[in-house]
Amino acid sequence: QVQLVESGGGLVQAGGSLRLSCLASGLTFNRYVMAWFRQAPEKEREFVATISWAGSSTYYADSVKDRFTISRDNAKTTVYLQMNSLQPGDTAVYYCAAKVTATARGSTWPRMRDREYDEWGQGTQVTVSS
Repeated sequence: QVQLVESGGGLVQAGGSLRLSCLASGLTFNRYVMAWFRQAPEKEREFVATISWAGSSTYYADSVKDRFTISRDNAKTTVYLQMNSLQPGDTAVYYCAAKVTATARGSTWPRMRDREYDEWGQGTQVTVSS
């Protein structure tokens, strides 16, 4: 059974940092493209960042570029999202997502639509106060 479990969310002041983690189990982790999405209250879920099998390719939403960094440790079957210079607009539930692919980046790169991902975590709340 595939499980994605996010952690690391919390309350932080504007300008602060958080690091989210997503521990994966029940899958061949190094054959999955991984991604982070987020959903703010009364808004649709939106793409944040994605990373290829070995981490050599990454892609970010414009809204988080140069502030957030996605990375992965395949030995630990974990993907991370380092979030710096957080703003109130970053407040959302953050979700980890996984997509099995035949190649390191998959046939489509980057995958930014949530329906393209096979597996999802339950989410972790990030709240940024002003």
